[in-house]
Amino acid sequence: MIATEKFPGYEEFDPLVPVWCVTPRRPGCIHRFFDTSPISPSGRYLAVFQLPFEDRQPEPGEKGNVCIVDLRTGEDWVAAETCGWEPQMGANINWGASDRQLFFNDVDTDGWRPFAWRLDPLTGERRRMEGTVYHASPDGRWLISANMGTMRKTQPGYGIVIPEANVRRNVGPAVDDGFFITDTKTGRSHLLVSIRDLVTQSCPPVQIDDPEGCEVYGFHSKFSPQGNWLMLSLRWFPAGGEPVWNAFAAGNVDVRFAWVTAPVEGDAMHCAVGPEQWEKGGHHATWFPDGEKISMNLKIDRDEMRFVEVERNGSGLRAMHDRLTGSGHPTLHRDGRFLLTDSYIYEPTAYGDGTVPLRWVDLLTGREQALIRINTETPFQGEDSTLRVDPHPAWDRAWRRVVFNGFVDGTRRVFIADLKALTGN
Repeated sequence: MIATEKFPGYEEFDPLVPVWCVTPRRPGCIHRFFDTSPISPSGRYLAVFQLPFEDRQPEPGEKGNVCIVDLRTGEDWVAAETCGWEPQMGANINWGASDRQLFFNDVDTDGWRPFAWRLDPLTGERRRMEGTVYHASPDGRWLISANMGTMRKTQPGYGIVIPEANVRRNVGPAVDDGFFITDTKTGRSHLLVSIRDLVTQSCPPVQIDDPEGCEVYGFHSKFSPQGNWLMLSLRWFPAGGEPVWNAFAAGNVDVRFAWVTAPVEGDAMHCAVGPEQWEKGGHHATWFPDGEKISMNLKIDRDEMRFVEVERNGSGLRAMHDRLTGSGHPTLHRDGRFLLTDSYIYEPTAYGDGTVPLRWVDLLTGREQALIRINTETPFQGEDSTLRVDPHPAWDRAWRRVVFNGFVDGTRRVFIADLKALTGN
């Protein structure tokens, strides 16, 4: 439980649930993403990333802090420094199986090689992994990651920063690049599935026009909650003469997307959401709690954004509710009835003044509540959207507390809301 007297309450806009700022003394903090709990398995500790500055993107070799907050005592400390970060996801901090197992990215600046650490945040003991971390398996045994150095080719903010001269270029689906898995017991890493195999062996196939004439890269990767399946994100765009950076934001570059699911052991790969769906307009897919389906925002009828679901093999795509407007970073509560999400400041569900809601949606009745309203707009994101703050509401492992980001009192801060009154946990 949180020692609520140790943290200031958040009371702006009269939230419907109790909320506390858990980084009140440490500016520039964010938690990782909406699909990963930053609260340790026991519920006592919170892991956050502290940016060294908030008004620009990092240069290669600049360090930020991996920080731990003791939710029982209110104490916080810097557990490690790292060069392996970007402004949206920090250092991709993931808890493992216990409070003594924390993973995050770093970069060996001698050869600009990215890698992950396995850290005991309570003693400082650490071990270097061969591979990097985007997502850790629920039992902490495995790390999955695309090539961290190439993520900035399609969109900065989610990987690591190394000199452009050290970033490979994939023209055509590569056989030696893709998604890498790391055994956290041994530290060893290997290519689990190549980009070429994902493109050529998925059923149904990934529909890429002229794949040999495109640059193709891996991006998001996520273990299912049961740890036996993976969601793997591919992005591609036409290959030109000059190198492309941040293709997603370039108005003259046609970026396409696909989600492929694959078992951790086996080769039954499926294109669950292909470019023919993504091009309608959509974003932010993740697993259902049962690991059988995927949720996301999608303009399924090419009109209004909806919350949709699809089987992991790509069948059964449908709107969860035909009147609810999709937004932000949606996740299903484990009961399957309620959905939690936030909003981007430009979406119709936002308030138009830089503040956004945390939406609590009843998929059975269509009723929704704005549980919390918080500012997320920064003074810097107008010129560079990578410097925005997304709430990224993320459940703890007990499905009671939600961690989210905000931009309050001139800096990034992390908050925790208690949803016991709504979930019954």
